[in-house]
Amino acid sequence: MPTLQPLLAAFAPIWVLTAVGYLVSRTGLLGESAEHVLGRFVFLVAMPAALFTMVGRTPLGAFANTSMLAFAAGTLLASGLGLAAARWVFGRESADQAISGMAAGYVNSGNLGIPVSVQVLGDASFVAPVLLFQVLVVTPLVLAALDAGTGGERRPRAWIRRALMLPLRNPIILGAGLGAVVSATGFHVPQPIAHPFELLGGAAVPTALVTLGMSLHGRSTAGAAGPRAEAGVAVAIKTVVQPLTALAVGALVLHLPTHQLLAVVLLSALPTAQNVFTYAREYGVGTALARESVLGSTLLSMATLSGITWLLGPTAH
Repeated sequence: MPTLQPLLAAFAPIWVLTAVGYLVSRTGLLGESAEHVLGRFVFLVAMPAALFTMVGRTPLGAFANTSMLAFAAGTLLASGLGLAAARWVFGRESADQAISGMAAGYVNSGNLGIPVSVQVLGDASFVAPVLLFQVLVVTPLVLAALDAGTGGERRPRAWIRRALMLPLRNPIILGAGLGAVVSATGFHVPQPIAHPFELLGGAAVPTALVTLGMSLHGRSTAGAAGPRAEAGVAVAIKTVVQPLTALAVGALVLHLPTHQLLAVVLLSALPTAQNVFTYAREYGVGTALARESVLGSTLLSMATLSGITWLLGPTAH
């Protein structure tokens, strides 16, 4: 079983870049509008490029993985509980409910899932179906809910028209969709075209983390108890309920082999992705909840990921 050091190495970039963002904002190095500009850059440019590149290189056949049923079950239950808590416990509107559901069930499969898989499992291939599931299934549904909740459309025809046009208006969905087309058709993107997308995509995660750190500086404490209580619920669901659901379904229903069971539970226990904060910030809803959930689950998951590896790892007895 791997030591704690590989996990620390996987988490270190998240903490360091978030701290850099906080210091940049605190010193005013980039000016007052920097957080807004960087957030828009991530959502409109860098993240779509990253998703186009990642999905385009991932065989869609990765979906045909039995263990994905366990991961999907955990995601569905966790997201549903997060949404239900936002609606019936905290009385939030539909757009905030979508962010709450995402905070409770959307894992950091990219910049954290890959290094954790390599260090603990010795193979990053388990991340591919999780990435596809989140990008091609979960993300469009959440963004459609956010769009409907913030678009001011109430007439059925107007909402349907708006939903159908969403892929053309939302660069995140457009980038992932084009990547899926490339993967499905086996089209080889010429290197002179692919390389600029790779460069832009490489800026997505670090810039998102810096933006997250910038949002920590000067945040208002007024009404913070509500978002913190909500974030506490989301973090508890994310770090406890989601992996336990994946464990129960994987072990008791699907009877997965030991290595697959470890992989699906480990990936289900990953913290909330910084993408949740990016989407919340872009739509102007649930930013405090998203921020607190990302930070809280990232800190707590160090313990849960280590515990899962110890209990289910190859040397566990």
